[in-house]
Amino acid sequence: MAIYADGFMKIKEKIAICSIKHHEQSHIKINVDICKNCQTRICIIACPAHLYTFESETGKLIVDHTGCLECGTCMIICSSKGITWKYPEAGYGIYYRYG
Repeated sequence: MAIYADGFMKIKEKIAICSIKHHEQSHIKINVDICKNCQTRICIIACPAHLYTFESETGKLIVDHTGCLECGTCMIICSSKGITWKYPEAGYGIYYRYG
């Protein structure tokens, strides 16, 4: 763990010391009908954990919920309401160990 001259750690280092216990079922739901017509796919860019990908062959938006930081950015940024998000079940999700 590196502490820099300004007394702070970089965000990637903070996230690296967190632990995540993921549930086999995703807490993020994608409405396929809404997302297939989306022109911007802003969730791919906005997700700080880079969990979203678009498969051009199938036309589907895919999410890997196992690395979710539980910030809710994907749900907030989606103006079409194609993504619904809730906290994982008790005992699952991210455990922040720093700050």
